Amino acid sequence: MGRLVLEGNPPVEVNIRRSARARRLSLRVSRLDGTATLTLPRRVPEREGAAFLRDRADWLRRQLADLAPEIRPAFGEALPFRGRPLLLAPSQDRRVRLDGDRLLAPDDPGRLAPRLVAFLKTQARDALAEASDRHAARLGRGYGRITLRDTRSRWGSCSSHGDLMYSWRLIMAPPEVLDYVAAHEVAHLRHMDHSPAFWAVVEQLYPDHAAPRRWLRTEGTALHRIRFMD
Repeated sequence: MGRLVLEGNPPVEVNIRRSARARRLSLRVSRLDGTATLTLPRRVPEREGAAFLRDRADWLRRQLADLAPEIRPAFGEALPFRGRPLLLAPSQDRRVRLDGDRLLAPDDPGRLAPRLVAFLKTQARDALAEASDRHAARLGRGYGRITLRDTRSRWGSCSSHGDLMYSWRLIMAPPEVLDYVAAHEVAHLRHMDHSPAFWAVVEQLYPDHAAPRRWLRTEGTALHRIRFMD
């Protein structure tokens, strides 16, 4: 059995299995040990399997993230915010607030998670509204409303009515990642597809989009491992 390596952080080893019975390529992840296996029909070249794997990289990393241990925010631990880790520390304040490299929260461990979610959502709404306004102004288009959700399958979307939806977890990513996602969704106000014309608009709004797109592919799944609520 051969192997392929999916580049990223971390890299993922994928076993290659040849099957005379297989009629198409398939990718599976074992729920027991997290082993990823790519099954190839007997005559399909390995380079085609490698391309198939790259196309499904996001799916594979989501599956592996589901198997990875969850992270529960707690005092004394770090929480990512705008791309940098902040130490969660108790305080006598009534609200969550930033204090240098610390994120201070009321000294009530039982209420820490919902308070953090409320803080992150507020910060995300402000940042995403600013980025959406800025990109929409450059495009000369208006949009409807902004909705925040905790979605696992996508970081944002744009409806046919011009409403924008974003994952509030973007506030934990580096600022350029959040900014790129806003540019991506605003570009859909002009093209509701992923055609070359759409990507030309993205390029116009956010020329250096390769790096944040790569970050989402390789690092984004870690944000979903942080479990705030049961």
